[in-house]
Amino acid sequence: MMPNPDDPGAAWKSLLLRHETILAVLVVAELLYFNTAGPRFGTADNVFNILRHSVEIGLLALAMTPVILTGGIDLSVGSLLGLCAIFFGKLWRDAGAPIPVAAVCTLGVGALAGGLNALLIAGLRLPPLIVTLGAYSLFRGLAEAITGGVDTFTNFPAAFLHLGQESTFGLPAQLWLFVAVTAGIWLLVHRTTFGRSFRAIGFAPEGARYAGIPVGRRLAMVYVLAGITAALAAIIYTSRLGQAKADAGMGYELFAITAVVLGGTSIFGGTGTVHGTLLGVAAIAVLNNGLVHIRQPRELAGLLTGALLLIALSVSVLSKLFSDRRGRRAARTPRAVAQ
Repeated sequence: MMPNPDDPGAAWKSLLLRHETILAVLVVAELLYFNTAGPRFGTADNVFNILRHSVEIGLLALAMTPVILTGGIDLSVGSLLGLCAIFFGKLWRDAGAPIPVAAVCTLGVGALAGGLNALLIAGLRLPPLIVTLGAYSLFRGLAEAITGGVDTFTNFPAAFLHLGQESTFGLPAQLWLFVAVTAGIWLLVHRTTFGRSFRAIGFAPEGARYAGIPVGRRLAMVYVLAGITAALAAIIYTSRLGQAKADAGMGYELFAITAVVLGGTSIFGGTGTVHGTLLGVAAIAVLNNGLVHIRQPRELAGLLTGALLLIALSVSVLSKLFSDRRGRRAARTPRAVAQ
């Protein structure tokens, strides 16, 4: 039920009960707790550290949002990040390509990898879970094969390392790029007919086809976009660490999916917001960093992230069940009144 615009109390209640509002309160609670319990958590250096470490996962989560809105999933983004990092390093070191040329070619590899997923999912209508699980193994295996599992690319020029390790206009340099990508994806999802079509496809793919939406092309678009964004994340990752290796991005797909679902995007598709995803990224980033500052084992961060994912999935499933039940009751009410 929509809140009555003439009732300010109802409007405030609706705002306070929004998923994003509750998640924002959780993030603030995390900040307050870790700032009290952890030494140096609230310092400017640590805040910058959180921002720097959030960018790659944030980019993957942003790219994952349209994918999940359409009712799909992409388990391959983490391993694609690793493959693109290796490709970037090999182009620069072994092929002698300038950094800008290597970066553009790496984005092209990301687009091709996303296109492979798109071909199998949108073209052949194979299940996204199975396709991207296979791509997950394929991309990681290629990265291992190229490097032999041991080769690492290092000694990148200082101008390139500035992107991941230094500041620009008082903020981490990569944050400006992240803001630009965020703005682009937010506008795509929330202010274009493309974004509305993602939700329509997530709600009912066949209904979207009958409505004239080119479902195949839209699905292809979101998986190619995910591939390009994963490649961009690989470039930033390489710049931040100063090295590229085959295990880059290991487990990042879990963090990205958790951030999206935690941010309120339904795993069944059809509903969700980009700003909710950003809050999900913030909740995970603050949690991981805060646990380090209160000297908890790193394994606890993985455990809690998995728990957050299970809780978010459970909430998504329960919300869908309650929504379907209300819909069935509403459908039966007119017949009862007619009788």
